[in-house]
Amino acid sequence: QVQLVETGGGLVQAGGSLRLSCVASGRTFSTYHSGWFRQTPGKERELVAAIAWSNGVTYYADSVKGRFTTSRDSAKNTVYLQMNRLIPEDTAVYYCAFRERPLAPFFSVRSIDYDYWGQGTQVTVSS
Repeated sequence: QVQLVETGGGLVQAGGSLRLSCVASGRTFSTYHSGWFRQTPGKERELVAAIAWSNGVTYYADSVKGRFTTSRDSAKNTVYLQMNRLIPEDTAVYYCAFRERPLAPFFSVRSIDYDYWGQGTQVTVSS
């Protein structure tokens, strides 16, 4: 089975940085898409970044573009979300998610299209 284990969340002051990691196991992920979603109570789950394992092409939501970077390390089966210049609005639970059969080259922003999910990690940005 596919398992996704997230680490790296925490508390940081505005302007600071965090790096989230998502270690995947159980499959070969060379054709997958990985997404980073965030969830705040009362709001819809939002895709903030995604990456295609095949070629490294990325997607970013406008709200994080220029501040967040997602990458993958194929040798480690790990996806990263580097978050810089954090602002309080970034506070959320962040989830990594994998889409097994993406409609490449398109990145889905819909949670329903992703098949496997990490447990979530809390990111809190203080003002």
